[in-house]
Amino acid sequence: MTTRGAAGEASPLRVPRRGRMATSGERHAEVITLASGIALRDGRLLMVASRYPNHPQPLWNLPGGRQLPGELLCETVVREFLEETGLRVDPGEIAYVSESYAEETHFLSVTFRVIVRQTQDEGQADRGPSTEALRACVQGDRRRDDHVAEVAWVLLSEVAERVAVAVVREPLIAYLEKSLPQRYAGFHDAGVTIEWPPDSR
Repeated sequence: MTTRGAAGEASPLRVPRRGRMATSGERHAEVITLASGIALRDGRLLMVASRYPNHPQPLWNLPGGRQLPGELLCETVVREFLEETGLRVDPGEIAYVSESYAEETHFLSVTFRVIVRQTQDEGQADRGPSTEALRACVQGDRRRDDHVAEVAWVLLSEVAERVAVAVVREPLIAYLEKSLPQRYAGFHDAGVTIEWPPDSR
């Protein structure tokens, strides 16, 4: 399937059809809106590994999470970065929008470029602490039951092998390789089910 623009022109972006289109009369899916952020530094991408009750191993992803009631998406990404990495960031342009379905749940995710604010131990903005410092911050944080297992600056050449979930990996890699001209990716079937820890937001 090839997506079409407003004028009907063909787009190079392909949307996997692993599911089916909804028909009229079917009830609407629950919508979960998420925001995540891309922070780059010296050829590396800031990533987090998160624990979920229904997955035996942590899953690598961009820092981010679910939007809270009354919260703007640009505020969501700032809050999630601080909670998951301890870093304060400023949201920039929207990198891309992605959406997928998992059974009766519709996930809509907006990914921003973000700028890491200057810290006392770093000489310039958009760098931030080292992987070791981030790891120590997460391990020593008061939220010891938080779902974040690890935080790391990952080489761009290693990002694809870290991200196991295709609906996360494919648009991210396409964006990093500058091959996502529409800045959009859609999947009828997410191919994965996520259960959030009961105490997570």
